[in-house]
Amino acid sequence: MAHTAMSGSGTTAGDDPLQTAVWRLRSRGCWTDAAALLASREGPGPALQRTSLLVERCLFTGEGWAEAEDGLRTAEALAVADDDRGAAACERGQLAYASTVLSVRDRADEARTALGRAAALLAPNASGRPLLDFRRGLIAEHIADSPQAARAAYRRAHAGATVHADSLLLSFTWRHLAGLALREGELAEARHGFAESLRIREELGYLVGTAPALAALADAEPEPEAGRLRAEAARLFRLMGGVPSWLAQHLSPPAPAA
Repeated sequence: MAHTAMSGSGTTAGDDPLQTAVWRLRSRGCWTDAAALLASREGPGPALQRTSLLVERCLFTGEGWAEAEDGLRTAEALAVADDDRGAAACERGQLAYASTVLSVRDRADEARTALGRAAALLAPNASGRPLLDFRRGLIAEHIADSPQAARAAYRRAHAGATVHADSLLLSFTWRHLAGLALREGELAEARHGFAESLRIREELGYLVGTAPALAALADAEPEPEAGRLRAEAARLFRLMGGVPSWLAQHLSPPAPAA
């Protein structure tokens, strides 16, 4: 499950101390604590941000589904503007996707329906559109097994993230485009994309996403560099308390040849 990571729409927000604190907690995998900081804030914006944190926790840990559903229902109830309703639908699609790819419960149809609803609600130039495109790419790649559709969606997301200066999302689009390149044997392209993803995450201090980035780059590098990267990924994975949980299998040493 090396390519199921989730992106949020941005990192810190200027000099807002609350957003800085939320980002620091999120980047270290402390989603519950980050969401708690937003609990006292009213309105659809904080409710949506809190929901996105709880949904991300589900995908990274495989836990917290009921709390994420509760947060999502609150965000849906508070949403009035189309952008907010679209963003809430996008989170519902991501939660259903996470449940499906982690084999908790098959909610693929719900994921597709929710993201389709988000697409109808979000304006073409909305700030949440690139994240929606990225998530539609995840469904195309990991549920529909349609790499061509996934690549087109990831490229739209990449272009949108560039326009909106969403560095974190760019780290995800670089990584997933590189993953598709690797599947097709395009090693140089894959290596470049994985390296860019890792560089951005290290610059942002996105610790919880750094081990997956290291492991992904290792897949495109020859030995001994691949082994060094995988060892560093394993060290960071242990430091983060075994998060993301789906990375454990990817870091296991390969079985000896028969």
